[in-house]
Amino acid sequence: MTKRIRKDALAIFRAALKAADPVEAVLRFLRRDGETLVAGARRYQLADFDNIYVIGAGKASAAMAQGVEKVLGRRVTSGFLNVKYGHGAPLRRIRVHECGHPVPDEAGVEGARRIVEIATQAGPRDLVLCLISGGASALTPAPVPPITLGEKQATTRMLLEVGANIHEINAVRKHVSSFKGGQLARLVHPATLIVLMLSDVIGDSMDSIGSGPAVPDRSTFADARAILERFGLLARVPESVRDRIESGARGEIEETPKADDPAFRRTNNLIVGSNRLAVEAAAVKARELGYKPLQLSTFIEGETRDVARMHAAIAREVHASGHPARPPVCVITGGETTVTIRGAGLGGRNQEFALAAALDIAGLPDTVVLSGGTDGTDGPTDAAGAIADGSTLARAVDARLSARDFLDRNDSYHFFDALGDLIKTGPTRTNVMDVRLVLVGKP
Repeated sequence: MTKRIRKDALAIFRAALKAADPVEAVLRFLRRDGETLVAGARRYQLADFDNIYVIGAGKASAAMAQGVEKVLGRRVTSGFLNVKYGHGAPLRRIRVHECGHPVPDEAGVEGARRIVEIATQAGPRDLVLCLISGGASALTPAPVPPITLGEKQATTRMLLEVGANIHEINAVRKHVSSFKGGQLARLVHPATLIVLMLSDVIGDSMDSIGSGPAVPDRSTFADARAILERFGLLARVPESVRDRIESGARGEIEETPKADDPAFRRTNNLIVGSNRLAVEAAAVKARELGYKPLQLSTFIEGETRDVARMHAAIAREVHASGHPARPPVCVITGGETTVTIRGAGLGGRNQEFALAAALDIAGLPDTVVLSGGTDGTDGPTDAAGAIADGSTLARAVDARLSARDFLDRNDSYHFFDALGDLIKTGPTRTNVMDVRLVLVGKP
């Protein structure tokens, strides 16, 4: 029975990945009606534009660009995209440039410079299509001088290590960047700008997706300062970063553009895909396989281990009382948790989730937990996540592995690798955060 439930869990996860396909996401919102381009609810006459440029960044941007080329074909003048290493895709008129993620590198700086050049060269009779997906913030490093890439890298690394969430990381990055927080819209103005976004943030807040390069920025220098102070990083970040944040908080540096900025008058921001769509597709597949799907939330965030224990507690309650539903049941959640690094092991939030949950579902029959990143990459590993069941700990003991020790070292990758329970999809070229499943089969 458990073997079949594990197979079902993998099938449900694959259904979620399919729903997040970037090409289909773009084609749902962008189409051509003769010489009219339809983007969401707006219509644009192609005759009004001398050039159409495509720029963007993110793990899914190359695949999104395939959708754009299907719609516009030879009408695309040229383009340039920054993508994560290994996340490219074949394109005819748009150049794909691979660079570092989650920590920016010099290749990212070079690519961001090229994107800025295209944005600034666009005139009033040009159209710029910008494609943004998960990872865009790290993939467009454009630090404001005298801040160097190394100093920005160090700041990002510190925020990741203390468990700052994506909103907090982006608030800081926007205020040490010349690209993020609405500043791309300033660069493109007065050209027309259409932004297609594949959301990888809780609640699909546009100003957080890719650090909102073409969206009015709600965060301020004061917010960035408060975040650094809350995590005890204000005195630890590089001096150039601290000086800029402090100066901005005192009002000595111009803020990122807000809603009344003229740069947004010819800007159309559209979310074309999200975690919710992936979770809904998972629910459909679960029902097809005979489970009662329970979509709890796509707003799940917080410390990974705590979230894992909550999910495991639901599995135990299903066994004990038949609540919130009698088995067979499939609990589905989305969102993105964070890991506070305590050890020197290898893993990611999804693998750590599965390991922490495995400790709490030990011995439960016909119970499977799966957690996977829709981008196919969990932390600094080649795995998307991991799968565990009620017998995982017993199998680990037979293999002389201590689950608790591996968890304490943040070494979930090597734990699940030894058991053959890593989920490896390869780069999916999409990214709409994580999908977590708890399946309890019928006794």
